[in-house]
Formats: sequence, structure tokens, C-alpha cells
Amino acid sequence: MVEDVDGNRFLDWVGGVGVLNLGYSHPALIEAVQEQAGKYFHSMMNITTHEGYITLAEKLNARVPLKEKDRRTFFCNSGAEAVENAVKIARGATHRPNIIVFSGAFHGRTLLAGTMTSKKAYYHGMGPLPDGVYRAQFPYLYRAPKGYSEDEAIAFYLERLQSVFEEASYPEDVAAIVVEPVQGEGGFIPAPKAWVLAVRQLCDKHGILLVADEVQTGFARSGKLFVSNYWSDWGAAPDIVTMAKSIAAGVPLAAVTVAASVVNSLPPGTIGTTYGGNALATASALQVLEAIEKQDLCNRAAIIGERVTSTYTAWQAEIPAIGDVRGIGAMLGMELVHPDGSPWPELVNATVQNAVKRGLIIESAGTYGNVIRFLCPLVVTDAQLEAGLGILKEALLGAL
Repeated sequence: MVEDVDGNRFLDWVGGVGVLNLGYSHPALIEAVQEQAGKYFHSMMNITTHEGYITLAEKLNARVPLKEKDRRTFFCNSGAEAVENAVKIARGATHRPNIIVFSGAFHGRTLLAGTMTSKKAYYHGMGPLPDGVYRAQFPYLYRAPKGYSEDEAIAFYLERLQSVFEEASYPEDVAAIVVEPVQGEGGFIPAPKAWVLAVRQLCDKHGILLVADEVQTGFARSGKLFVSNYWSDWGAAPDIVTMAKSIAAGVPLAAVTVAASVVNSLPPGTIGTTYGGNALATASALQVLEAIEKQDLCNRAAIIGERVTSTYTAWQAEIPAIGDVRGIGAMLGMELVHPDGSPWPELVNATVQNAVKRGLIIESAGTYGNVIRFLCPLVVTDAQLEAGLGILKEALLGAL
């Protein structure tokens, strides 16, 4: 919850856009950062290595699910920086120039990450953009070609990916395919299991590295520590995982975990940053991992997700404007549509405004701006969750 300067209190279902899985002021995190601040703020990793960096890297190497068991972790400062370093590592390791990304993708707003991001409003009038970035269609099953079954839709999207090899880049020139396991800004769209398995096989066939961008999906949000844990269970673990946002509960930190065989092929000194793995940030991140385990937040995310999904689905039966409910764990989207199925962003905007007037902060998402996103902190109480659901339903009905 948050209180404004006028004393109004709000339930927050945005959570810093995925940063606050553990809430605003977790006592253990505050204590850890304060304790570290009493020692020193910063120690440049390449010059004076500090224990927090090494310990956190070891813990992530043990937990991040990659295809290869021997892993290495590098720390930087933001999600976009993590994504750019992942691409740099992939290009350097494979000696290939190109990458493939997807429609609806969001990877950041820096020059390369902004090019990888689908929404070009972020770069209007700011070109030219870097070369070597090619885009395929993401498997947005709700808006697949009409009349297609799920299997037919997945086959269609795989054909569209295959067409990139014919129309944009030979597969032997592709260093990496970069995927959000659940698209965030694109509309909270999960990558289907059958599609993930096929993409993993495609990467293996052509020597392409599979990068999972878990900047928003990581750290218990999905019901597991990472969505890549599900991928690993399916036999489709990625080669590189990027993470940020909830990694340190709001202290700027990001990470790239990569197969050791990949990163060890790079020349020394090509990967680095001044502030990455800052002592304050790693102190917070170590407590994040401990709190997730102690409070069983992966399981809590699954319980929250089941409760919200069942509620949204019940509403869907009585409110025709709810076209689709989807997500993984406690990362959920509700897509609002006109009677003909076309996007209804105006209804989402009105619902957002109605909700905040009633004390609930929510945010829109989606390529068409017609999805209500659910990123409630995982430390929410049952009473707070029920109150939020009640407010949201009132806000939606009031906007119709």
C-alpha cells in the first residue's frame, strides 16, 4: 500500500512495474542495506572484489535454470543494460551479427534495446537505429488467425519465425533469439509450451543461443523463481537469462546469467561496468533470495494467481467486454474488447481512472492498450487482495 501527501491510501497493483514483488519496505531488506551502508557503498568489482558480488553470483548460478549446468553471472544496473550485454555476449561467442526478437516485445529504451523493443513510439524521430535486429511474430494465441485451433496457431507462428530465415537473415548469421517468457508491455502474453519447445529445437539445430528476458517475470512472480524453471522442466532451458526489477527490490541492479562455455570464449575486458554489483544492491538482492525462500513466495504467487484468475474468469462469464484472461502465476492480464472482439483501450483507460479514485492503482498494457495488468506485490494479504478485486470490478462496471 502507498499513502499520498493528502493522506489518501491506495492498494498498489503495479508494484513499480514488477520491481516490488516483496513490497515497498521489507524489514530484512532495509536492515541489510543499512548495515552495508555503515561499511561502504561501493567497490568496483574489477579492482576490489567484494564478498556480496561473489556470494550473489554463486547463488544465482545455482538457481538460474540454463541448459548448461556450469554458469557464470555478470551484474549491471538495469534491464536494458542486461539485455544489451546478453546480445553482446551472444554475438561475441557465436561470431554472428544478427538477433531475432518478436512483435509486442519490450526490452528497454536504450539504443539497441529500443531497437529490439517492438513499440517504435519510443524512438520516433531519433533514428537511425542499429542494424542486425529482425522481428518475428510472437504467438499471441488470442489474436491468432480466425478459426485456427491452438495447434494450428502455434504452427502458424513457427512458420512466421522460419520465414525470418528466408526473408531477413540466414540462420547461420543469427547469434540469438531473445524471448520474454511472458510478454510484459505486449499484453501479458505467455509463450506457449509447444512453441517454446520448437524454438529450443530450432536454436539447437542452427547453433543459435536462446535468451530468456526475465527482467519482469523473475523472482517468484510466475510461481517459480523464473519462468525459465518451467522451460527447464519441459526440456527447453535457455542459454542465457537476463534479470532486473525485483532482483534487489528497488535498489538498481540487473544480471545476466550465461552458460560458462559461452562467456569463457570472450576476450578479457569486453564485459564490464562501474556500478554493476554495487555493494548496497547485492546486500539487498541476497536478502530478496532469502525472503523468497523463507516466506515461500513462489507458492504464494501461485495461490494469488489462482485466486485472481478464477475471479477474472467468473467475471468473464457475466461481462462480455472481458475477452481474454491469461498469464502465469501472479503475472496476469485481462484483455478488454468491443462486442466484435476489437480492442477497447478507452474502456481500460476509464477503468484505470475509476479504480484510482476508489483506492486501487492499476496500469494498462498491450500492443493496443486494452489490457489491464496485474503485478500486485506478492506480500499482499488475503484481505487486501479481496478488497482490490472488489474495487476493480466496481471500476470496470462503472466504466461500461
